[in-house]
Amino acid sequence: MGRHFYWVGIADVPQWVIRTPGPAVGGTFEEPWMFGDGRILPSLGPIKADVAHQGKSRAFVLSGIEQAPIANELVANVFSTLAPGDVQLLPVSIEGESERYFVVNATKVVDCIDEAWCREVHHYDEDAPPGLEGEYNWIYGLRIDPSKTEGAQVFRLKKFKVAFIVSEDVKNALEAVGNLGVSFERVTGLPST
Repeated sequence: MGRHFYWVGIADVPQWVIRTPGPAVGGTFEEPWMFGDGRILPSLGPIKADVAHQGKSRAFVLSGIEQAPIANELVANVFSTLAPGDVQLLPVSIEGESERYFVVNATKVVDCIDEAWCREVHHYDEDAPPGLEGEYNWIYGLRIDPSKTEGAQVFRLKKFKVAFIVSEDVKNALEAVGNLGVSFERVTGLPST
């Protein structure tokens, strides 16, 4: 039996919506999508995130538009224990919260999309935004080849970095923490019909 991996998405539960993190001094980062780029980030200084929609605080959520993974200390410990070489944990203060939170920045990009097993793929056409030529605009029924994951436990996908992928071990440990605002869609094995 092969290893299974999961695409982390926004769960169908009452959401506590956090805006994309920015500098603590105010404003936004020049590259707000950098938390989904799959690279080690330089020191950003103190960062903060505001609450866009008040709700029950969650242990793990994806922020607003850029869907930066934001985790409390228990969830951050799961990532640092099971995937220490795959993530960078960046402290972030959340408006109105005394608990410690972290942006979970996946630092690996893996080329493992199995397009033949995906239900439907959409590539950017010739009118693609600069830098996105040849990448995927969207994938339905995403499938990856676990033999090409290079031992990574947490990663982004080459040509489809919007997908934040975790191994089954990481998924199970996150579910054990509980109080998640995320869901897990399996991206390995036979596609669901």
